[in-house]
Amino acid sequence: MKEKIEMVKPIVEMDGDEMTRVMWAWVKEKLLMPYINLKTEYYDLHVLNRDKTNDEVTVKSAEAVKKWGVGVKCATITPNAERVKEYNLKKEWSSPNATIRKILDGTVFRAPITISNIQPAVRFWKKPIIVARHAFGDIYDGVGLRFDEPGTAEVIYKSNTGKEKRISYPKFNGPGMLQGIYNIDQSIKGFARATFRYAIMNKLDLWFATKDTISKVYDARFKEIFNEIYEKEFKEEFKKANINYYYYLIDDAVARVVRSEGGFVWACKNYDGDVFSDFVSTAYVGTLALMTSELLSPEGYYLSEAAHGTVQKHYYKYMKGEKVSSNPTALIFAWTRALKRRGEIDNLHELVVFSENLEKALIKTIENDRIVTQDVAKIAEPPIKSIVNTEEFIDAIKHNLDQMMQ
Repeated sequence: MKEKIEMVKPIVEMDGDEMTRVMWAWVKEKLLMPYINLKTEYYDLHVLNRDKTNDEVTVKSAEAVKKWGVGVKCATITPNAERVKEYNLKKEWSSPNATIRKILDGTVFRAPITISNIQPAVRFWKKPIIVARHAFGDIYDGVGLRFDEPGTAEVIYKSNTGKEKRISYPKFNGPGMLQGIYNIDQSIKGFARATFRYAIMNKLDLWFATKDTISKVYDARFKEIFNEIYEKEFKEEFKKANINYYYYLIDDAVARVVRSEGGFVWACKNYDGDVFSDFVSTAYVGTLALMTSELLSPEGYYLSEAAHGTVQKHYYKYMKGEKVSSNPTALIFAWTRALKRRGEIDNLHELVVFSENLEKALIKTIENDRIVTQDVAKIAEPPIKSIVNTEEFIDAIKHNLDQMMQ
């Protein structure tokens, strides 16, 4: 075995919850630390620690990404009423992802990890579809309230210079609820530029879709900004790259996506991206565990994460002493992409090569060795050599990685 790779600067490490937290520790122990003198600035985003710190730890972790440029995040719980009771929390804390993305103001790119023996559920799809999700505002930083009787409501905007604008909701004839969402021009412009640049770098067409025919202010402003930036800044570059920019209504886009061959970037507003990234990943590779998730900010901040949740049901089984077959692929790719980014920024070629080798070792385990976790066994083309638990799968990857590193 060669000497361990020495890192120059740390990665901001955001630990998480439940089964993904357990897998996080296994991946570090078996696939990273034997090969790298791993440097991280560690933040514990376990729901109990977020509760203890009044969620300050989440804010500090995002600010640390601004300092060091690169972060990697485990899956975390966003508490609802049941989780508050389960963990005896002070309140229903906000989504950690929403808090972090608001601070970094980036675009999340989610792409399927293509495996040759896993075919898309949509028979037309031949090439990956990358969902570019705006990671700011929308319902994730919105406000809402319930009311108990008939009444009226209005939105009031007051500028710093004292100007005031008002708009009324329709009259409410009985109990109900209302919600207000917002976005900022600067953030939308950053989102647009990030997706245009990503499309050019990867020589892929770019689709953008909203419902501006109904949302004549909010969605229409997104459409307007995208069109302005494309015409002024990227139209000629798209021509040179021989790629195209298309705008669609969101319902039309969904129909076109299903009928397409794939091979493009699909830019979505925050909520749309949340929904459709899960749709694309499940339809393309059958599981969120085979999906990358990378945030890029206009300032160059980078954060990779596991695209799936905390695997709650498996965690309860694990706590009872049962072996579970959770798939750590997306979690491993979160680490490889962050390490690769760190290596690229620091001109540390060995770290980049290691990251690429770990990804190859994982794909070889599924494609060639046909050793898979339970979720992949359900969707992979036969034959399957072995269905293994999580630790056995990681050990199989390590075996392939050791051969590559020699």
